[in-house]
Amino acid sequence: MDTDSPLLRASKILGQLQGHWQKIVIGKPEALRSVMINLLCRGHLLLEDPPGLGKTTLAKLVAKSIALTFKRIQCTPDLLPADITGVNIYDPKNQAFNFLPGPIFSDILLVDEINRTSPRTQSALLEAMAERTVTIDRETHTLSKNFMVIATQNPTDFSGTYPLPEAQLDRFFMRLSLGYSSPENEARIMMLNQKKDPTAGIAPVLKKDQLVKLQELIHTVNIDQKIIDYIVSLVQATRNHNKVRLGASPRAAIALMKASQALALLEGSHFVTPLMIQELLPSILEHRILLRNASESTEAVLKNIIKQTNVPDMPIEADDSDVDEIVTDLEVGNFKPISK
Repeated sequence: MDTDSPLLRASKILGQLQGHWQKIVIGKPEALRSVMINLLCRGHLLLEDPPGLGKTTLAKLVAKSIALTFKRIQCTPDLLPADITGVNIYDPKNQAFNFLPGPIFSDILLVDEINRTSPRTQSALLEAMAERTVTIDRETHTLSKNFMVIATQNPTDFSGTYPLPEAQLDRFFMRLSLGYSSPENEARIMMLNQKKDPTAGIAPVLKKDQLVKLQELIHTVNIDQKIIDYIVSLVQATRNHNKVRLGASPRAAIALMKASQALALLEGSHFVTPLMIQELLPSILEHRILLRNASESTEAVLKNIIKQTNVPDMPIEADDSDVDEIVTDLEVGNFKPISK
């Protein structure tokens, strides 16, 4: 590959950003790469983990490193939809209603323990996640172009939780689990937190407009018709599998396509390969399908589908000369911390 390739230069920039994250989130490079894919695709992320594994730290880190606004909602059973979206408050002095925006009006919204609040309140996020708009008293308000929900969820066997409905799960671009750290990494995390919050001194390393350019760049990654057909075959197989009660939606197929383009960009590749599709399939589809038997493993079913689906030939590498203009101002040499 040409070392001066625009896509390769963009890949180096994203690699530097991930390296910046890895200084705070220790020992989770694969999870951070998935978070990067979500960010590039303007997707929403569902983190399913027990408490205390760094989910809030991760959300703060993403926001601060790209000069994005960050707000957090702690979900409880008595949380109301208006607590998220905002309300119109009557001003007797002006004899008019003024809109008081809720925390949803931010770039990165951390919805902590989303399955501890009622389905009614969970549904308040559906329009925002799908359309990036909020409707209050018949008036529609537009959210940030970079709006991204990072929701955390306790395992469903924990007490006091409400399982997320299928319609809402399908709005999440990807589901991940950070998991517990190794003893060595846990010791490093303890040292990092010994004196202060490690996210307190983080300076942005990427501007909002640069992020937008990188998000636009993923659409220039070539995806061959054979790869499109491969994605369709995999998604169709989830609907026809004898162990699956509810298969993946067309939204899942689109998410898998976009995620594969983002992964190709991260790797500095001009095109998507079948291996990229296989690598991303579990985190994109696991939360979107329902099995007939709860004792079965979704991971095992998806592995079986990958094994039984014919893999297409490798696509021909595409020319990337049309993307040169997009990354002109994203040279690696200009990738330095910026002041807040």
